Parts: sequence; structure tokens; C-alpha cells
Amino acid sequence: MTAAAGFKRLGLALLAVIVGGLLVLATAGYFISADTVRQQVLDEIRGVTGLEPVLRGKASVSLFPTGSVSFDDVILGDAKQPALVAERLTARLRFFPLLLGRVEIADVSLDRPNISVEVSPNGQSNWSGLIEALTRSQSAAQRLAAFSEMRIEGGTIAIRDQARKITETLSGVEFSLAWPSISKSFGATGRFIWRDAPMDASLTLADFPSVLAGNRSGVKLRVSGKPVKAAFEGAISLKPTLKVEGTLAADAASLRNALVWAGQKPPPGGGFGRFAIKARTNVVAGTISLSTVNVELDGNSAEGVLTFAADGRQTLQGTLAADTLDLTPYVSTVRLLTTNERTWSSGSITLEGLASLDLDLRLSAANVVISNAKVGRTAIAANLRGGHLVVTVGEAQAYGGVIKGSMAFAESDQGVEMKSQLQFTDVDLETCLGQLFGLRRLEGKGSMSLNVEATGKSVLAVTRTLDGTATLTGANGALAGLNVEQLLRRLERRPLSGGGEFRSGRTPYEKISIALKIAKGTVTVDDVTIDGAAVRLALAGTASVPERELDLKGTAALVAPARPGATPFELPFIVQGSWDDPIVLPDPEALIRHSGAAAPLSKALQERNARDSVRRAIERLTGGTPSSGTIPAADQTATPEAPQKAE
Repeated sequence: MTAAAGFKRLGLALLAVIVGGLLVLATAGYFISADTVRQQVLDEIRGVTGLEPVLRGKASVSLFPTGSVSFDDVILGDAKQPALVAERLTARLRFFPLLLGRVEIADVSLDRPNISVEVSPNGQSNWSGLIEALTRSQSAAQRLAAFSEMRIEGGTIAIRDQARKITETLSGVEFSLAWPSISKSFGATGRFIWRDAPMDASLTLADFPSVLAGNRSGVKLRVSGKPVKAAFEGAISLKPTLKVEGTLAADAASLRNALVWAGQKPPPGGGFGRFAIKARTNVVAGTISLSTVNVELDGNSAEGVLTFAADGRQTLQGTLAADTLDLTPYVSTVRLLTTNERTWSSGSITLEGLASLDLDLRLSAANVVISNAKVGRTAIAANLRGGHLVVTVGEAQAYGGVIKGSMAFAESDQGVEMKSQLQFTDVDLETCLGQLFGLRRLEGKGSMSLNVEATGKSVLAVTRTLDGTATLTGANGALAGLNVEQLLRRLERRPLSGGGEFRSGRTPYEKISIALKIAKGTVTVDDVTIDGAAVRLALAGTASVPERELDLKGTAALVAPARPGATPFELPFIVQGSWDDPIVLPDPEALIRHSGAAAPLSKALQERNARDSVRRAIERLTGGTPSSGTIPAADQTATPEAPQKAE
């Protein structure tokens, strides 16, 4: 017999077997009771799931061309609080056992099921029976007899955790679950809609029986959607408590949007955009520990360790180090001044999003960028408890010097409470004062201390409740925009020549000392002294922080006299107006006393009726502007100078 003939005979034999099987299957309905098939299917479902099936609709049995049993309106579990309600449950039967008259389920599909997962405070759920049944079905004697695949189509899963007060709903669930009888693995893959976001997910357990028994098994998890993508690969065990270890990787196009999607309040301010993290992960009970962390946020990259505790109040702890840290995105929405930079912003300040999380984070960076400010090596600690945020600056190399101190923020009925205790050592005064307070009139190096507190719903409101103290000392700098020496020299020679324009020069100094007290937004100048090689200045008065205005009186004096034996020229003056562009006016009476040619004016000032007209004349001579009130009487004890040549 040739090989071709042998294959032909084998083919005919196989065809005969198949045809015979189909004939047997076609006639099996006459020999197998439909009630028997339905009952055996229900028994197997009960044995695999551990839940009691309750039929509320019709059942149909089909044995040709394929064997299947369908049940309409099926309940699994307690009829009053069912674990699962499906419009239809269809069990597909195995072919060869059916030929021998046995009913064995190959797989089960659920159409539009509503699945309820209830977790009690003791950690048990209404699906605990399923775990026990699956554990029994994974024994060597039952694995080949029980079905090992299930499909969910158009389902809804409702999860309720009484202890954690969590309620979540997954809709549009399309999932396929398989635990093959010829292997130990378990696989689940599919998609669902969570909080209006379609998500794809897959889960693989390397040793399903071990997981059911609470022992260690390999695990792979993938979740992907528009809000977030995450992947985990490692191991899991359930006894004596939940323990997971492996490698976690996650990223999101916007961390802020991902937090909103996850039901969390996003942090106030700006930033929190592009996010990615990769770390070695260890989960024990409700604590997640991340080591060898590499995290990226808004273009910043840092490394370190993080710990997140979710048992009770959410708490994040950790230490991160970065090369360059750009904080510009987080302060981009903060406006201290209005668009014209002349008044404080009245926009609302909010700290929403801080009360839902506790934080204890330490951050260090070689370089820090904040808008147009660049800071060197910086160490910061942030502590957040119950919505109360304290930021401690251990050391920050900024403005050519060092900054240390702390800032505290908390919500209150009056708005936001703020406290600040900062020390600036050997900083560049022009850059520092300009960027922090909008003051750009003081040059040189110096040290400052600022201890203030305030409450308000906007920056403007905060300035109105500002209380505290401030000090400044500096050396070898200058007052920008005013040449005091040139002004004094000119007025010494020609007291009534007019002030002229002197606001484009500089007044160098060797030492400067400032001491301020602040109460309800009003600054009281206790002491301001400026000592230079050519000029000495002293100031006193008040300033309004909300209005950004000055009301000061002072004395300017030349250090060296114009001629040997003479008294150095000294001139009282006032400083008024906006601190961005103040008006400096010399005292008219002092100018008159220094001018012998104007001695008759001094006498005229003693007459009340002539004061107003004389004052206006003086202001025209000196280039000043009119002011309210009358001119005080001249000092009658002053001795007029000898007449000088008219200017």
C-alpha cells in the first residue's frame, strides 16, 4: 500500500468520526434532557463561583451545531443584594464530553451584567465566596472539569468600600478572563470607562493558585488612558498582609488633570503639567514606598525616595534632589502687582487643594529659577498638615548672598493667613528689593531681616493687615535716581535758584541703616541713616504699604564745609508720593534763612496775611509744588546772612 493510499484511508476515517460525532450531537437532544443540561450547568457555575445562581427569566438549550445553554435575567448571590445581575448568561459546552453524554462548560459569557462589589470594614466582600470556590476549583482533581474562561460584555461594576468611604463605578466593561486548566496563570484583558475616561487594562498572574492561597506570585499590570498611563511588573502576596514589590512606571500629559480625574483637588497656582515617574516599589498594607525614584514634572527632573500612606489620611513623605529646578510654572498665576505695576493685585488668593493631603518633603537643587530670578544651591523643606503649609528655607544662595527663614500659609475665615521670618545676608539690594517689593532705588550689598504676618483674601487685602518689623543694613552702595550732593552744593551757593532736575544721578553711601515697624499696613520709620563720604542723610516718618506712598521728613547735610571754618551746609527736606517715583522737596524756610538777599522774605513770613502769597512765590522760585496749609512762622532767633549778590 502506497503512502498516498494510507493518507487517504486516514482522512476517510477522520471524516467518518467527525460525521458520526455530528450525528451523535444532532441526536443528543433526544437522549439528554434539557432540564438535566440546565441543572448541570447551574451546578458547575455554583461550584466555580461559590455564588448561588437564581433564574428569573427563560432558559434555552442548544446542542447543534454547537452546545450552549442561555439563561435570561440571572442573579448570582443573595436575591435581595445580589453580587451580579446579568441580562443573559450563556455557557458554551465542551464538544467531546457532550458526545459522551456529559455536560461540561467550556466558557461563560455575561451580557450587560451589573456587578456589585461591597467591601465591609473587616476587609471581607460579597465576593469572598468566589475566592474560596476558585481556590477549590484549582485543585488537581477539579481543574480539568471546571470552566476556566469568562467574558463580560457591556457590563457595569460598582465598588463600595464602607471603611474608606469609597464609591466608584466602571461602565462599558468589556473584559475577557482566563485561567487555563493546562497552566497556572491567570489573565484578564479588556477595557472600561472610569469617570468618563475610556481605559484599557490587562492583568497577568503567573501562579493563580498561589495568589488564591495568599502566597507569592509574579504579576504584571497595565492601565492606559487619556488621563494616565501606568505599568507595574513584580510580585504579589496576600498573607499575612498585602505585599507588592516590583517596578512602577507611570506618566500623564497633565498631572493636574489626572488629579482632578482621580477625584483629588489639584494644588493651587499653576504648573503640574507633564508628569512621569519610574521607581522601585514596595507596598505593604496601605503604605507605598518608592525608592530609586526618577520623577519628571513640568520639565524638572529629580531623584530620591518617596513614601505614600493611604491608610486613613493621605500622607506623602520624601527627599528629592535636582540639578536645576524651574519653579516659574507654579508662581505664574501669582500676581503681586497689577498690569501697570503701580498698585497691588486685588485678585483672590486661594489655598484650595492643600487640605486633602499631608506632606513632609525635603528638596534640594543646585540651581533654582523663579521667573526672572536665578538662585544657586538651595535646600527647602515643605511641611503640610491639615491645610497648614510651612516652607522652611534651610539655605538658598540668591541675589549674590544667602537667604534663610520660613514662610507659613493657612486658610482662615478672613482669607489666607501668612507669616514670614526671613533673613537676607549680603545680598544685592537693588535686585533683591526690586524683584520682591518693586523697589529699585537702592544699590549695594546688604543684609535684611523681615518678620511679618498678615491675613487677607487678596494681595491688596494682605497689605492692609500687615504687621511686623523690618531692618536693613548695607555698605558701599548708592541711592539711584537722585544726586543729593550736587543738589546741596547748588543750593548752598544759590539757595533760591530752584531745585533743578537732579533725579537722574546717584548718591553714593558708605553705610546705610534702616529700622521699620509695621502696623495695619502702615510703616513707621524709626531710624534711617545714610552716611557717605560727601553726604549724610537722616529720615523719619511713615509709609503706606497698601497705597505704596511715602510721607517722610529728613535732613541732608554735606560732610565737608564749603570753606574752612564754616559750618557744613544742612537742609531739611520732605519725601512724598509714590515710592516708585517719589517727590523730594527742600524746606523753603531753610532756603530763605540761607539766602541773605531773601532776608526781607523771612520777616514777611512773620505776618499772617502775607504767608500764602509768599509761600507761592517761594515755590515758584524753588521749583516746588503747592501744598495745603500755611507756612509755619520763621525762626525769629535766626540771624540773617549778609546780603549776597542777586542771582
